[in-house]
Amino acid sequence: MIRLKNEKQIDGIRKSCKLLSAMYRELIPLVKPGIQTIEIDQWVQNWIKKAGGRAVFLGYTIKKKPYPAAICISINDEVIHGIPSKRRIRDGDLVSLDCGIDLGGFISDQAVSVEAGKTSDAVKKLNKTTNEALYSGITAAKANDRLLQISRAVESYIRPFGYGIVKEYCGHGVGLALHEDPQVPNTPHGANPKLSNGIVIAIEPMINMGTSDIEVLDDEWTVVTADSKVSAHWEHTIAIFNGKTEILTEPLEASVFK
Repeated sequence: MIRLKNEKQIDGIRKSCKLLSAMYRELIPLVKPGIQTIEIDQWVQNWIKKAGGRAVFLGYTIKKKPYPAAICISINDEVIHGIPSKRRIRDGDLVSLDCGIDLGGFISDQAVSVEAGKTSDAVKKLNKTTNEALYSGITAAKANDRLLQISRAVESYIRPFGYGIVKEYCGHGVGLALHEDPQVPNTPHGANPKLSNGIVIAIEPMINMGTSDIEVLDDEWTVVTADSKVSAHWEHTIAIFNGKTEILTEPLEASVFK
């Protein structure tokens, strides 16, 4: 069931989203070669706690063992849900960050892929294209239209580049819980509800340089590309209210694309 939000609830979600984006603006410059991903997670946990929020990913579970960190850090062929560890980021890595904050019961969700050090032109192109596909999907999200228009927009933007579009994982409703109805796929399939007044969703293209095929590692969380090629991931939380579409999380491109 889709939970439509009222103006007061959307305002609470908006504040949570602004806080999350503010955290990212401080975090992104720290994502450099040499830093351990567990150090990034510790920084995120401390930042969120000091800001008065709760790290909503920490301890989160869906029919599997609880996620052990505050932020997902997925490097190169890791698509999503990478678990922070003693692994050090290397020059040329594409580092996808995905995080959410619970601020007084209101949930935000945003992802960004950061180019660490000097990345290849092919990785830069994949990352920029994935970001552009996200905004193509957002542009297609219009009041009283249908949800799969978002999916068609993402797919039609990506297809000419020959990249693989991950189908098994997708965007989702968000705001009062981390994952709510409806699902927001990046290719047009499944339910196609109306984008009604008060809907809040996360749109998040996950795009692979090679095929769309993926695998899940033995840790039960980390999703990787089956062909070991690089993947990029971008996400915004948006709301449709009073006939308008608003991006609740804030843009981070200036911090990533140099």
